[in-house]
Amino acid sequence: MLSEDMTVEQISEYFSGDKFATQAAGCRVVEGSRGHAICEMELAPVHYNAQGGVMGGAIFTLADFALAIACNIGEEPTVSVSNTIEFMSACKGTKLIAECSVDKSGRKLGFYTVDVRDDTGRAVARMSATCFR
Repeated sequence: MLSEDMTVEQISEYFSGDKFATQAAGCRVVEGSRGHAICEMELAPVHYNAQGGVMGGAIFTLADFALAIACNIGEEPTVSVSNTIEFMSACKGTKLIAECSVDKSGRKLGFYTVDVRDDTGRAVARMSATCFR
C-alpha cells in the first residue's frame, strides 16, 4: 500500500514505473492524495492524429495515469476493470490537465471520475472508472 504521507516527488518517483505514461506520453504528477490526483501533459507532435487533433489515446493515457494515482494512494493495490470515456470538445491549448476524484471507495471496488481539460479551461473529456482492489 502506498502511504498517504507521500510527497509529490515521492509519488512521481513511484509512478515513473508507468513508463508509457511518463516517458512516451510525457504525463507528470501535479498533486496526489488518497482519492484525488491532478496530472498534466504538455502536448507535442506525437500526441496529434492525422486530422490535427489530439489523439483519443493520448487523452485516455493522461486520464488513466491520474486514476492510477488517485486509486492507489492509501489503498490496497488497485487496478481499473472498466472505463468509459466521453470526448466532449477538441483541445485548443498546449497542455492537458486531468483531475481524478473518488466517487465511492469500497473494500473491493472503487468508483472514480476523471475530468480532462486543456490549459485554456476547455472541458476535453470525462472518464468514469470502476476499479478493483
